[in-house]
Amino acid sequence: MIIGLVVVLVLCPCLGLAGWAVYQAAEDDDPSPSPSVSASASAEPTAEPSPDESSAEPSPTSDDDYAKGDCVVNDGTDDDAELRKVPCGPNTYEVLLRLPATTDADQCKTRAPRSTAHYVHDNSVDLFDYVLCLRKR
Repeated sequence: MIIGLVVVLVLCPCLGLAGWAVYQAAEDDDPSPSPSVSASASAEPTAEPSPDESSAEPSPTSDDDYAKGDCVVNDGTDDDAELRKVPCGPNTYEVLLRLPATTDADQCKTRAPRSTAHYVHDNSVDLFDYVLCLRKR
């Protein structure tokens, strides 16, 4: 009976975490934009979104709060990207897809084939990793 209780106590959180991951993946495939928040961490850019200071105004929301349909510019460098939300327009990158809990940018090729660039957010806690599949406007 004790072994059965231990198995249930270990299995319940695992099933809950798996359900959450499935929910997040389904949320990313939803056509309506919905924000996702993640912890701050160092980022590894794999494409070079270029900044456009003339037509870009900063957004009042959190910098890590990127969702499908948002537009961003890079205020950093190619090696140390600092994305900032801006109104969509020329010389911005539109977020086509946000892939949670991964740093595998190759998924953009299959899950968002219209993407022209991607941004990898690598956190020390893998659950807070994400990839943004981007398209130059």
